[in-house]
This record gives sequence, C-alpha cells and structure tokens, in this order.
Amino acid sequence: MNKIELGEFIKSTDKDLEIKEGNQFTEVTVPPLKLFSLAKQLKEREEVKFDFLVCISGIDYGADLGVVYHLRSTVYEHTIVLKTRTSDRVTPKLDSVTELWATAEFLEREVYDLLGIKFTNHPDLRRLFLDSSWGFPLRKDYVDDINIVTK
Repeated sequence: MNKIELGEFIKSTDKDLEIKEGNQFTEVTVPPLKLFSLAKQLKEREEVKFDFLVCISGIDYGADLGVVYHLRSTVYEHTIVLKTRTSDRVTPKLDSVTELWATAEFLEREVYDLLGIKFTNHPDLRRLFLDSSWGFPLRKDYVDDINIVTK
C-alpha cells in the first residue's frame, strides 16, 4: 500500500482526520479523544496490520504538549506517523496504547518522566529515569537553578 492509498484508508475510518503524505511517511494528526480508536484500527484491520510500534516521542510545542507515534507493518512493510497534542499543560493526559503494543509501556513512561504527560489506563505509570524531586526537564518552561538550566 503506497502513501496515497494509506491516506485513503485513514480517510475511510474518519474523514475529519488531517492527513499529510510527507516525504518519507504518511502523517496523521489525531485529536486526543480519537487516538486510541484509530491506533486500534491500524493494528487490527487486516488491510494495514500495523503490528509494530517503532517509537513514541514526546514534544513540547510551547503552547501544547504532543506525542508522536511511529507505527510499522512488518506484514506489508509500510510506516505511518500519528501525531496528537493537548493544550493542557497543567495535567496533560492522553490514552495509553499499551493494550495494543506492549512496548508502549516503557516508551510512555519515558514521555511521562521527561514531559509529564500522563497516559490513562497505563499499567505502571511511574518515573523511569528521574526521581520525584525533578520536574519535567524536556519542557520548554523547565527551570533548574541548581544545575543552571533555564528557559
């Protein structure tokens, strides 16, 4: 399935999603409330079978916090990128995808540890690298006077 056909498949699941056939991958911008549903379809639907979660990256866009998911089908050898973001910087929450891909357990913990995004329904959401005395060091508004890290 090429990038255009993949975009058409995504549109058939939800016509309101923003799809961009980028240079390397098809990119889909997903509202947070639709993320889990789309991810589940991408994994389970035989036409696309995205059975491998390559990585999850957390991003601080300034006003919003976001998460980017790279998914790969080992059956059809195609890749897709899902992007979602929340404007809630105080208590940011997104749905966990650990139910779909077990590797998300550690990837979501990393995003939580470094950006403070909580993943609902995560089986063991706790800090991965840092203790509770740290804030969230990958946020643009992070300040650490002890180690002289400023915004």
